[in-house]
Amino acid sequence: MSRIAKYPVGIPEGVQVSLDQQSISVQGSKGTLQHQIHRGVHVSRRDDNLLTFTPRDEVPNADALAGTTRAVIQNMVTGVSQGFERRLELVGVGYRAQVKDGVLLLSLGYSHPVEFRPPQGVAVEAPTQTEIVVKGIDKQQVGQVAATIRSFRPPEPYKGKGVRFAGEAVVRKVAKKK
Repeated sequence: MSRIAKYPVGIPEGVQVSLDQQSISVQGSKGTLQHQIHRGVHVSRRDDNLLTFTPRDEVPNADALAGTTRAVIQNMVTGVSQGFERRLELVGVGYRAQVKDGVLLLSLGYSHPVEFRPPQGVAVEAPTQTEIVVKGIDKQQVGQVAATIRSFRPPEPYKGKGVRFAGEAVVRKVAKKK
C-alpha cells in the first residue's frame, strides 16, 4: 500500500465533505471543489472528521492511485479552507506588471504589452510593479496559471532577466569571452 495513502485526511472546522459512490465534494469558506474518484480506490469516512483511503486489489496500480487520490483530496480540503497562492517576480529593466479590470498587463520588453485574462476561480494581483500574486482554491489551476505567466518571458541564463517564481534560482552561464 502507498505510504501516503496510509495517513487519513483530517477535515477542519467549517469544511463540509459529501461523499457519494465515486465522487467527492468539498465545501468551505472559500468555495466548493469536486473530484471523481477512480474505481480502484475506496474512500471511507470515519469519526465524522477523517477520510481514509484503501486500494482495491482487483485494479492494477491501485496503490499509486490511492496515494494520488489522498493527495488530491488533501489539497481540496486545504484549498477551500485556506486557499493557495504562487508569487512571481519580474527581473529586468522596464519589466512591469499591473492589473486593470481583472486583466494582467505585462510589459516584458516586447514591442507590445502582453495581456493575460485569468480563468474563472483564479485571482491575479500585482502589489508592486515587479511582483505578481496568483491566488485560488484549486492548487493545480493556480500552478498552471503561474506557469503560463512565467512562459511569456522565462528567465534567460546570461543576465537572469524574465519572469520567475519567487525564490527560484536561475542557473547563470558565463558569457562568451574574447
